[in-house]
Amino acid sequence: MSDKIKHKGIIESTDGGVVRVRIVQSAACASCRAARHCSASESKEKLVEVFQPAGTHRKGDEVVLVASNAVGARAVMYGFGLPFVIMVSAVWLISRFTSSEPLAALGGIACLVPYYAALYLCRDRLRQKLSFSIEE
Repeated sequence: MSDKIKHKGIIESTDGGVVRVRIVQSAACASCRAARHCSASESKEKLVEVFQPAGTHRKGDEVVLVASNAVGARAVMYGFGLPFVIMVSAVWLISRFTSSEPLAALGGIACLVPYYAALYLCRDRLRQKLSFSIEE
C-alpha cells in the first residue's frame, strides 16, 4: 500500500509562493459503471493552495498533488480526534461535579471555542505541517 496521498489537478493560478490547484475529489465508488444511477457516488471540486514557488508551472498545467499519509492522519487528529476528546472530557467532568445535563452539554461545546481559536492562531505553523506539494 502506498504511503502517499495523490490527487491530479489543474493549476488555476500562481501568486508568488502560492499555487492554487483545482482538484476533483470523488467518492471511491464514483468510478463504478453504475455510479450515475446510484445516489451513493459523489464528486466535488476543491481548490487547494500549495505553498511553494510556482517554478515552471503555469495556469492550466496538469499536476499531481502529493502528501504523506502521516499528514492526513495529523489533519484528522487536529480536526476531529482532539476536539472529540476535549469535548467528551469536559462533558464528563462537568456532569461529575454538577447534576445539570444542559450545563454539561453547553460546557462541552464551549470548551471547543478556545481550541479552535488556538488552531486559528497557529494556522501558519499548521500550514507548513499539513500541506500538499506538487510532484515533479
